Amino acid sequence: MSPSEPTRLAVLLDKQEIQEVVVRYMRGIDRGDLATVAGCYLPGATEDHGGLFVGPATDYLASVADALTHPRAVTTHFTTNVLVELPPEDADTARVESYVLAFARVRRPDGGVGDTLTAARIVDEFAREDGRWGIRHRVLRWEWNHDMDRTEGWAFGLIAGPDSPLRRSAKHPDDVLYADSLAPEAHA
Repeated sequence: MSPSEPTRLAVLLDKQEIQEVVVRYMRGIDRGDLATVAGCYLPGATEDHGGLFVGPATDYLASVADALTHPRAVTTHFTTNVLVELPPEDADTARVESYVLAFARVRRPDGGVGDTLTAARIVDEFAREDGRWGIRHRVLRWEWNHDMDRTEGWAFGLIAGPDSPLRRSAKHPDDVLYADSLAPEAHA
């Protein structure tokens, strides 16, 4: 093994751990799992949520907690184009850019329900503290948005009709993700 191979392996492992934090954050958001989301930040982390919030990450999370955990809240976040840059001069910091495509079902100002599709970009400053990687500072910037009427037809009724047997995702702790067993009888 050449002298650079252990270093290259360490860099790959760091990048993988950081990417898992980014994805775990979005899973926590979609499942309404506040502990998972909070665990992605380092103590004292800050959040700049594109003009909607700027301040301590703990305050940001508190400001959105009710919306995230509401049992009828529907969101799906897709994280793509995750680029992790580790500066050679500091092995315990990273800059991470990721693109996010978010779907949400929301109550419209007129009282109806609508669907919204939003693209954003996130630039994070990560740090390794006490042996774990976490978000030290997050900056979100909005890219574009498309609002639409709610039209959930499950492929025009081909997948599921009015008496649908489909099992839906749920919020923490009721989602299949948090089950002790994934055996079919555990989810009947």
